[in-house]
Amino acid sequence: MSEERGEWILCLTTYEKGQSFMRQCAAMGCRVLLLTLEKHRHADWPHDILAEIVYMPEGLNLEQVTNTVTYLARNRKFERLVALDEFDMETAAHLREHMHVPGMGLTTTSHFRDKLVMRFEAQRAGALVPDFTPVLNYDDLDAYIASVPAPWVLKPRAEASAIGIRKIHDPEQLWRSLDELGDRQSYYLLERFIPGDIFHVDAITTDRQVVFSSVCQYGKPPMQVMHEGGVFTTHVIDRASTDARELTAINAQLIPDMGLVRGVTHAEYIRSVDGCYYFLEVAARVGGAFIADVVEHATGLNLWAEWARVEIGAMRGMSYAVPPTREEHAGSVLCLAKTTEPDTSMFDAPEIVYRMKKHHHAGLIVRSTEPERVRLLLEDFAGRFAQQYLAIAPPPLKPTA
Repeated sequence: MSEERGEWILCLTTYEKGQSFMRQCAAMGCRVLLLTLEKHRHADWPHDILAEIVYMPEGLNLEQVTNTVTYLARNRKFERLVALDEFDMETAAHLREHMHVPGMGLTTTSHFRDKLVMRFEAQRAGALVPDFTPVLNYDDLDAYIASVPAPWVLKPRAEASAIGIRKIHDPEQLWRSLDELGDRQSYYLLERFIPGDIFHVDAITTDRQVVFSSVCQYGKPPMQVMHEGGVFTTHVIDRASTDARELTAINAQLIPDMGLVRGVTHAEYIRSVDGCYYFLEVAARVGGAFIADVVEHATGLNLWAEWARVEIGAMRGMSYAVPPTREEHAGSVLCLAKTTEPDTSMFDAPEIVYRMKKHHHAGLIVRSTEPERVRLLLEDFAGRFAQQYLAIAPPPLKPTA
C-alpha cells in the first residue's frame, strides 16, 4: 500500500551524509529528492533509490535557495523538508514556514541551533547551565566578569562541534578577542569554563516523548582535541551506572521541554568535579564523528533510519515504536592521519567491527558485551594511534565538508 502513495520528501544537505535516512524513506514508499551542492556531484549518494537529485552552486543566498525549492515544488508536492546537516537547519525551517510544510519553524529550530537561545531554554526548563551571558551590553559583560571567575569560554552561537571556540583566561584577553571580532561580537556568548568529564546522549523523540537514549562518554573533550590536536574517542557507558541513569533522566525531561515534538537529538553534558551534570549543548540531528555507527554497533539501531521512520510515520498518522535492540557496548577511536589512506590492519583485536574509510583519517569501532573491555581497548588504541598516525592541523575557522 505504501508504494502507491509516493509522497515527496525533500532532503537538503550541504555535506555528504544521510544516506540511511534517504534509503529508509524510499523503503517506506516515499519519493526522495536530494538537494545538495555541485561539489558533491560524485559523492556516494544512494542513486538507486533517489527519485531525483538536484545540484546547486555554492554560495547561494537564502532567497536563491528558496526560489530553487519553490520552483521544484511547482510540479512536486513536498510533504516534508528535512535538513540532513546542522548547517542547513535554518534554511529548512525558513522553507517550511514559507511553504507551510509541517515541521520545526525558525523559533523552535533556534532552540537547537543557537547556543545562546538553547542555554536560556535549557535554564528555563530547569537544567543546570554554566553561568553565561550574551555578548551584547558592555555593562552586563563587566558585571559578569566581576561575578564569574575566569577562565571563560567565548563561543560562536551558530557553529557546530568546537569550531571557533576560544578559552579566555582574563579580562584583557576577552576585550582583545572582542575587538578582533568587531561587528561579529553579538554572534558569540561568554560562558564559565567548567572542567569535568563530557558525555553525549543520542536520543529519539516521538510525540514529545524520548523513547530511546544512548549515553556515551568522550575520552578527551572535543574542544581539546580540536584545538590542541589528539585522538578522539567515545564509548557507550555502562547502562547500570549512575551517569547513565542520571543523564538519561535529565535528557528525557529536557528535550521535550525545549520544544522538540519528534526527531533525533545529540546532546552534550559535563559532569563537574562536584558531581553535578551541566547542560552544554543540543542539536536536533544525528551526531557526527561516526557516533551513529557506535550507537548502531552497540544497539543494532540505526539513528538515521529511525529518524526517517519517525518522520514518515507521523506524516501518515502512524505511531512509532522502537524496534528491539541489543544491549552491548561499543566505542570509537579516530584521528587526523598523516597519510591519505592509513592502513589499520596491524590492529587485529577480535572486538574490531568497523574500519573507517575517510580521507586522511584513521579510525576503528570496537564492540563487546563488557563496557570495561571497550574502554581499555580504546585507551590502548588511542596511544598507538597517536604514535602511528596522528597529524596535527590548525583548528578550522569554519566547518569543512
